[in-house]
Amino acid sequence: MTTYQEIKDELKSKPKTWLITGAAGFIGSNILEALLKLDQNVVGLDNFSTGYQKNLQEVKALVQENQWENFTFIEGDIKDVDTCMAACLDVEIVLHQAALGSVPRSIEDPIKTNSNNVDGFINIINAARVSGVQRLVYAASSSTYGDHTDLPKRENVIGSPLSPYAVTKLVNELYADVFNKCYGFNSIGLRYFNIFGKRQDPNGAYAAVIPKFISALMHNKSATIYGDGKTSRDFCYIDNAVQANILAGVINSDTAINQIYNIAVGERTTLNELFNIIKSELSKLNPDLKEVSPNYQDFHDGDVRHSLADINKANQLLGYCPEYRIREGLSEAISWYFSNY
Repeated sequence: MTTYQEIKDELKSKPKTWLITGAAGFIGSNILEALLKLDQNVVGLDNFSTGYQKNLQEVKALVQENQWENFTFIEGDIKDVDTCMAACLDVEIVLHQAALGSVPRSIEDPIKTNSNNVDGFINIINAARVSGVQRLVYAASSSTYGDHTDLPKRENVIGSPLSPYAVTKLVNELYADVFNKCYGFNSIGLRYFNIFGKRQDPNGAYAAVIPKFISALMHNKSATIYGDGKTSRDFCYIDNAVQANILAGVINSDTAINQIYNIAVGERTTLNELFNIIKSELSKLNPDLKEVSPNYQDFHDGDVRHSLADINKANQLLGYCPEYRIREGLSEAISWYFSNY
């Protein structure tokens, strides 16, 4: 039996109370679904700036009625101190997913990105500390590796940030470390590597590459690749990220807490390869797509050329073991998009 299965079995028998910030968002709503199916008590906080009511409604439809009754939703903003204090009341574990993502958006509006990602973070971690929360698990980012070019990325070696977004995520890690040193407050940071999957919004200027590719090809359009397509990423399906959050939330090991972990698969896929995999899958449903080629545009400012994670630390200390590789995850994602878009 895996560590993850053991922890899920234990949670079923001994439910905990969790707070998910960004509960109506892509990652948050998937964590919410998993926790409710484990009969956990969950508080959700979201201001719907990037999350959607429809995500919550989908979760409601996927869980049992009595499980949904274990969910309390607060519409509010992490930038508001009183809201954060109210959300943390009587909570045991905080999973902090709320943030303003996207490197291009942060370059366009660094003030707004900082306000959400830094001010919002310190509001949540301080509220959690004051409220007696046992642990904060927060969404860190692979963007923290910045201009460090060595592959694979290992947690103890980073470069200089290449975007305001990357700066905010590095600051989160620094604050978490200081809160442990100054107050003895425990946290775990999860450096996400290109998470994708169901409920990830394909629309808007700052949509992630996988939902944009799927959406374009589903509508018989060419997908845009920024650069030459040789840029590579360690794409990680959402259920892997959910596993990491649950493990980090309850792992009972002094050596595992107050650490940073890469959350990925440990495999690299170029954008050209990604486009071809998605096209191949969708061509089974629409043979005309076999002739579609990507539309190449200039590189995005602040983008890292290559990214690949070493996930040994997460495996050894958290028991993290990704259940989905890129093709398996894409198959699940494409199926969801076909049913919802």
